[in-house]
Amino acid sequence: MAEAKPLVQMELCKIILAESREEQIIVLQELEGDRSFPIVIGRMEVQAIRRPFTGEDPPRPMTHDLLTNVITECGGRLERVSIHTLRSNTFFAKLSIRLNGKMVEVDARPSDAIAVAVRLSAPIFVAESVLEEAAKS
Repeated sequence: MAEAKPLVQMELCKIILAESREEQIIVLQELEGDRSFPIVIGRMEVQAIRRPFTGEDPPRPMTHDLLTNVITECGGRLERVSIHTLRSNTFFAKLSIRLNGKMVEVDARPSDAIAVAVRLSAPIFVAESVLEEAAKS
């Protein structure tokens, strides 16, 4: 059994839009500390993360809205999002969903996980090892 990685609670503190580039940047900041790091994501992903903050309400549910609706309509609760691995400049995340008394963990891209987290006001955690590796980059 793999040893659990210590997690640090973070928050989405910045969304950096670059109109002339496909790559966009979000920045996570440690809640009780000074560390932060950027994650490069695509234009569509940044729009999905921004939408709840801008008050945009599409006429039909977008993918992240759909996932949010599925979680809540099935009686689930998003306990947290965790970014647990950084490998070859790629971050790996998971959604931890409490459903019927069990914890279900679902693999996700960090941008998708954060988009769902902001919709459900779920906390975002990052493994200490990811913070250390991101600081080297």
